[in-house]
Amino acid sequence: MVELHETAVSLGFFGDDLDPADVSNRLGATPTFGVAKGATWRTPRGSEQIARTGSWRLQVPRSIPGDLPGQVEAIFAPLTRDTAIWQELAARFAGRLFCGLFLEEGNEGLRICSKTLAEIADRGLYLDLDIYAPEGSKTHQVADK
Repeated sequence: MVELHETAVSLGFFGDDLDPADVSNRLGATPTFGVAKGATWRTPRGSEQIARTGSWRLQVPRSIPGDLPGQVEAIFAPLTRDTAIWQELAARFAGRLFCGLFLEEGNEGLRICSKTLAEIADRGLYLDLDIYAPEGSKTHQVADK
């Protein structure tokens, strides 16, 4: 199995009554991005938007080659270890761990150890995997149309 080319990982909580400051307080860290429903925010391209729902997101830098376990560890390291807080937030705000998996070749893979899976499960999060085909592949070309 060829090592996965690149990975992107972020933690997110989403909900209409989500207060980003409260989530930050409870988890013990400031998000990369946080907004309450109805608040104004700017997209990366500078466009002003009104949030349709509240969100709290924490990202770690992308990794080349892919290092999903290391990125998951980096996401969780500065945050509380109190699983009761995590489970309550995850249940209330659809807590998720987003993982973008970017292929450079057609047959790449990764292994997720039981420790990493247990840390995700203990926090009540769901694992959201998006797999991106290599640029120039037939699948990639169809997706771009």
